[in-house]
Amino acid sequence: MSAQVLAQVLRPLGEIFKASQFPDLLVGLGEPDDAAVWRLEEDRALVVTTDFFTPIVDNPYDYGAIAAANSMSDVYAMGGKPFLALNIAAFPNDLPAEILSEVLRGGAEKALEAGVVVAGGHTIQDKEPKFGLIVLGLLHPGRMLTKTGARVGDLLVLSKPIGTGVITTAFKRDLAAPEDLKEAVEWMKRLNNFLAEMAEDVQLQGGTDITGFGLMGHAWEMASASGVGLRLSFEKIPFLQGAQRYAQEWIFPGGSIDNRAFYGQYVRFSADFEEAYQVLLFDAQTSGGLLLAVPPEKLEDLMQRGSERGQPLWVIGEVVESSGIEVSA
Repeated sequence: MSAQVLAQVLRPLGEIFKASQFPDLLVGLGEPDDAAVWRLEEDRALVVTTDFFTPIVDNPYDYGAIAAANSMSDVYAMGGKPFLALNIAAFPNDLPAEILSEVLRGGAEKALEAGVVVAGGHTIQDKEPKFGLIVLGLLHPGRMLTKTGARVGDLLVLSKPIGTGVITTAFKRDLAAPEDLKEAVEWMKRLNNFLAEMAEDVQLQGGTDITGFGLMGHAWEMASASGVGLRLSFEKIPFLQGAQRYAQEWIFPGGSIDNRAFYGQYVRFSADFEEAYQVLLFDAQTSGGLLLAVPPEKLEDLMQRGSERGQPLWVIGEVVESSGIEVSA
């Protein structure tokens, strides 16, 4: 569902559920964020999220693993630690049982890697396969990552390269090089657990994960919620191999075009910025990385921890006293 349509259909919920009536709901009814957070005790809160989508790769095991990593990412994006999950799935009646089993196995083994128990779930019949997880996690209410936590002077750090949308779309059109798809799959299957732990260790406050609304969409949500502007450098943004080539061939999923139509009004590009690369920054991602707002004095500590854990990190911009997003070539 496009951001514009989603905003419209969710609007009535704000009239039904008044945030003031639910003081223990720390995140959920106000500014958009990655998951709901409910305070259980003074030093413990529950994080709740769900996500599912149709297949983006042919291998059923990889599909299950990617969907699980994507679902758990929203808990990590809040600074939480997931511990329990339920499958949510829809499968055609004529799909062979061994394929369904591999999807579920891929999701279960990815959950196990994260220390999460898959305790059941719900399935229905549908013409097109769909799979994902409902995920529960825990965090300390005073150490949450939220989209409201970016401050002027913070540096913007990204943990995964951009381009899964164009690469999986190229794959669906039989235009993707096998090595490009393989790299994209490996990144999509990668958990964001280490980064969430590092963010807690260095006491960061601002962050989000980059998924369906693309880098620009999710970055703008963080800028808007924090009341700041963002300044990004295109040459510092990491891309999956082949992503820029597919962009120049205009191989974009429909979601990327929708993202640009809705969020483009909040983004200013420098002169002579190639249009294909503009759209690439709106590319709808699956199981993308985290975007963190890092105070300069904490950057070295974060980068050192990332190096020790084999977690790549890229500094792609900064938080400024402005509004919207500026992108230089």
